[in-house]
Amino acid sequence: MICMIIADFVKDPGDRLVGFRVTGHAGYADFGEDVCCASVSSAVMMAANTVTDAFRIKADVAVDENDFRLTLGEDPQGNGDKVLLGLMTHLYLIGEEFPGRIKVNVSEG
Repeated sequence: MICMIIADFVKDPGDRLVGFRVTGHAGYADFGEDVCCASVSSAVMMAANTVTDAFRIKADVAVDENDFRLTLGEDPQGNGDKVLLGLMTHLYLIGEEFPGRIKVNVSEG
């Protein structure tokens, strides 16, 4: 069975990224040895920590097994949008390294 990581990004009407949800497992290797999953997990955690700790943007964050959600609070500087754009770009690039293992979606919320 081939698994997949799904990354859903949400934009506001002003075309700014305001949140994301990453779910699933790449299925590239066994749990604990999957470099694709480790790459995605590391990128997601760095993005979340940059938003909340470095830029001190209030965010609603929920973490469960194979499910990570972040929704930005008020972000007048637009720094959160930039961090999320960086994450989305990075996940596209990881997806190129591991074809069929990551799907990135963008929708208006």
